[in-house]
Amino acid sequence: MERVRVAVLSSDAITHAGLESCLNSRAEVLVVPNRNLVEVDVVVLAAERLTDGVTALRALGTDLERSAVLVIDQLDPAGLLAAVECGVAAVIPRTAATEDHLIRVIQVAATGGGVLPPDLMGELLREIARLQREVLAPRGISASGLTPRELDVVRLLAEGLDTADIAEKLAYSERTVKNVIYGMTNRLKLRNRPHVVAYAMRAGVI
Repeated sequence: MERVRVAVLSSDAITHAGLESCLNSRAEVLVVPNRNLVEVDVVVLAAERLTDGVTALRALGTDLERSAVLVIDQLDPAGLLAAVECGVAAVIPRTAATEDHLIRVIQVAATGGGVLPPDLMGELLREIARLQREVLAPRGISASGLTPRELDVVRLLAEGLDTADIAEKLAYSERTVKNVIYGMTNRLKLRNRPHVVAYAMRAGVI
């Protein structure tokens, strides 16, 4: 198995040295200098609180385009959604960051997976539900990012119908159908109609 390239970040020099020493002893990972984050697969960042970790990740700006694993002293759910937006794939309490567990979490993050303590997972699901209820639903948008009208159109696209057929089926004008499709492709940065259908399939709405 190819070694996972890891960079370690921490404002505390002792913590930073401890994490690097721990990871350097393992064959599964390769610790690389954190001055060039584009060369890493996973960033391991130690912080006191989740919000501190989010602040540190945001400070990196566009330099961080890799999955991040946060090792946190205090598991406060505040900032959980912001952490996800910053590319955090895993959060583990410092007390649980044994050498073996940390390696497993890094490997999961490197392959696109995620790891959260059960209480934080529950909080994340509640936050997503609140976001859907209070932000998306009032705007007529589902969690997939598509409005009910867009969902109707994309489901018919998936059945192979053309613009005229969709317009007839939904009692819309052809111009309306074209505008709906254009709105989806433009807002979601999709290339064409097949890409729209593929997006909807990945979102689980068709």
